[in-house]
Amino acid sequence: MASNLLPSDFDQQIASAVECFWQTKGAGTGAQEGKRTSVVSGKNLDGFLAVARSVAAHCGIPESSVHTLGKKFLTLPGFYRPIKNWDVVVVHNYRLLAAIEFKSHAGPSFGNNFNNRCEEALGNVTDLRAAYEKGIYHPERHKAAGLNSDLPDPRSPFLGYLMLLEECEGSTKTVKADSPHYFLDPQFEGSSYADRYKIFCERLMSRRLYESASLILSPSSRSEPGEWRALSDATDPKALFASFAAQLLSAQA
Repeated sequence: MASNLLPSDFDQQIASAVECFWQTKGAGTGAQEGKRTSVVSGKNLDGFLAVARSVAAHCGIPESSVHTLGKKFLTLPGFYRPIKNWDVVVVHNYRLLAAIEFKSHAGPSFGNNFNNRCEEALGNVTDLRAAYEKGIYHPERHKAAGLNSDLPDPRSPFLGYLMLLEECEGSTKTVKADSPHYFLDPQFEGSSYADRYKIFCERLMSRRLYESASLILSPSSRSEPGEWRALSDATDPKALFASFAAQLLSAQA
């Protein structure tokens, strides 16, 4: 079924997006500041923006409704804070159809950033869902709609999250976790950072915070361009983009 929802060259598109990540990230090698510049520039994951645009076009969503560029078009109001920028925003017929966040985590400092990535993802989705429930995304509140809009569609927007994690010893080796007062959740016992990201993504979905959350593992030293793998069917990027496509198609039914 997923193959019908997605472009026929979807697998190649994902491989190209992964290769784009490493090529762009590698452009700053040789100096630490150069590496930092490539990370904060927001260009490393542009290949996934292209995938999102391709999937939306495949589903018949007009290009003008799919926003992946321009800060002002990617800004959405929140509940706990005024605004938040997302990586992909789809607004069609005054309705917010989707918002997707793309993140990456490459070495060497996995321990210092894992919790930050998790807290950020949880905060973003909690804020947007609260804003939605408050009615902030009612079509009448769209600046171009006025008061002539139909009643809001009761279906909430598709919210997606994708993490590209460097596959290396630092991300795949077992990491010790000490808890002096209480036992850990057994699922985290003997886990690596890759395992923890997988658990995190799966629980984001099981708690219905994000409709789909994906984890991609890719080594910096690749035997072939765009090499990557998923740790489970549920967190495979194909599942994320198929769910995204299904939402876009159902919105036009």
